[in-house]
Amino acid sequence: MRSSEVHGSEDPAFGAEAPDAAASGGGAHEGGAGEAGIREACAHEAGAHEAGALRAGARGSADVLVVGGGIIGLVTAWRAALRGLRTAVVDPAPGGGAAHVAAGMLAAVTELHYGEETLLGLNLASAARYPAFVAELEQATGHDVGHRACGTLAVALDADDRAHLRELHALQTRCGLASEWLSGRECRRLEPMLAPGVRGGLRVDGDHQVDPRRLAAALLVACERAGVVFHRDLAQRLTVVRDRARGVVLAGGGELTADQVVLAAGSLSGRLAGVPDEVLPPVRPVKGQVLRLRVPAPYAPFLSRTVRAVVRGSHVYLVPRENGELVVGATSEELGWDTTVTAGGVYELLRDAHELVPGLTELPLTETLAGLRPASPDNAPLLGPTALPGLHLATGHYRNGVLLTPVTGDVMAEVLTTGVLPDEARPFTPRRFSPAPSPVRQEQPA
Repeated sequence: MRSSEVHGSEDPAFGAEAPDAAASGGGAHEGGAGEAGIREACAHEAGAHEAGALRAGARGSADVLVVGGGIIGLVTAWRAALRGLRTAVVDPAPGGGAAHVAAGMLAAVTELHYGEETLLGLNLASAARYPAFVAELEQATGHDVGHRACGTLAVALDADDRAHLRELHALQTRCGLASEWLSGRECRRLEPMLAPGVRGGLRVDGDHQVDPRRLAAALLVACERAGVVFHRDLAQRLTVVRDRARGVVLAGGGELTADQVVLAAGSLSGRLAGVPDEVLPPVRPVKGQVLRLRVPAPYAPFLSRTVRAVVRGSHVYLVPRENGELVVGATSEELGWDTTVTAGGVYELLRDAHELVPGLTELPLTETLAGLRPASPDNAPLLGPTALPGLHLATGHYRNGVLLTPVTGDVMAEVLTTGVLPDEARPFTPRRFSPAPSPVRQEQPA
């Protein structure tokens, strides 16, 4: 079993002291061919990326420089390059970050929370784009990203959880969302491995899943093939010239210049030196611990869809992959930059998952991980230009980074090429957190 740490929502593009995610484990990982294929693809592309960086030095300044090479930074770079912009990414290990930890639920409906109805619109828009986005990405790269239109089942184990789920169903109905209330017996008919005590549930056929590790690997290849240049280094400081963002200084020495800079470094986005305080993104890390198990052939199919529940007030989900992997998560901990995988976190996840699906304890545990979600004050992303000319943000996606990947790429490409933030993204402008100007004090007549 392997254990590891992963920091932030994107790979750490700067700040060597700041971690983004952690994981642990050992032994063979289920779906070995797929996992090995991802590693082989990343290794194969590395040489091409380094050669691209050398070519970039000859070409000079880029049109767009993306700081952060996680899935949000990569999709931004890919879409910008497809629009004809000379694009570069700075990150010491592109393709990693929180995508290495995330479960990959595309759960616009079952992730709905009170007070997040505006975010719901963006989530639904991105979910609707996923099939075409996946088809385009797979055609461009030849990589399978593990997209499954398998649906989601959210269940309740006791009367309190059932009441909470009923309230969620009412909210979904008011928002015009498609979800079906099922009895406990109907839930177990869909998923026979569920515990006998399941009291009811919500069937949401429109909430799907994707494998974030495969998605990141495919985006890495897509960027390289679109001509994106990768600089495998840490961005140490934002360069500001005449009140405009003009690039970054690298920790390894040297400087990159660009007409526009996109800060897409997940939970680390607020830690880049040189960013003026008034445009510094208010993003904080929220720790999440996740487990990966393997479903041996005699137990398959263990689950046919994503299963979610609230157990004693704590959220737990089980995401089955077609390759036999089962992802169990996730804790939610406000512990700053800590990414330690703890015995308590592993115990709580296994305990809650066991109450939901008792047979789970028979499965081999292959990996434990901890990562940092980039959370904003309103749990919604920051997309588009800041008050500093030339500086854009694509960060703060919190629980929805994988889900919002397609729409984020489209939004950022549009604003980088036209200067106009699309209507669907205007509620998520970074300027919503800008301090209000102080009122001008008027002289009073004597």
